[in-house]
Amino acid sequence: MEYRHKTSPSPRKFKVVASARKVLFTVFWDMERVVHMEFLEQEQTVNSERYISTLRALKLRLRRVRRDKDSILQHDNARPHISRQTQDALRQLELTTLPNPAYSPDLAPSDYYLFPQLKKYLKGHHYDNDEEVIADVHKWCRGQSSEFFADGVRQLVKRWRLCVDRDGDYVEK
Repeated sequence: MEYRHKTSPSPRKFKVVASARKVLFTVFWDMERVVHMEFLEQEQTVNSERYISTLRALKLRLRRVRRDKDSILQHDNARPHISRQTQDALRQLELTTLPNPAYSPDLAPSDYYLFPQLKKYLKGHHYDNDEEVIADVHKWCRGQSSEFFADGVRQLVKRWRLCVDRDGDYVEK
């Protein structure tokens, strides 16, 4: 609402250009490969129920690819990750998690390592639909060497040490 004189010209309306749609995905990876990934359907959000469903699928995948290796999840403190229902499901699924300081994007390997590399790869590509994006993300993930993933985990170890040395302060670069 705006006040204007009766003879004032009508306000200009700018044409709204639809922004590029986003394809959101959840990814779990270890020192060798991407273990599990899921793509979120358009108009969906990650809540506790959705995250628990993802954790169940992850547990099945871990049984196949990691067999007798221990698995420890390192995730952030987002509400779906720390809700009572999720914590109960983690115990039921016997999935161990690393504690994570609140608001620590510098300790989330996907945020500081995996996603920036993936974004570099995807930059400049144009896709006609979500399926093309998903296929290209799968292709990129399969094309990464185990050394690529090991380097991301090694960086996490360094960042954890810095975080402890700084009493939980941000690590960023």
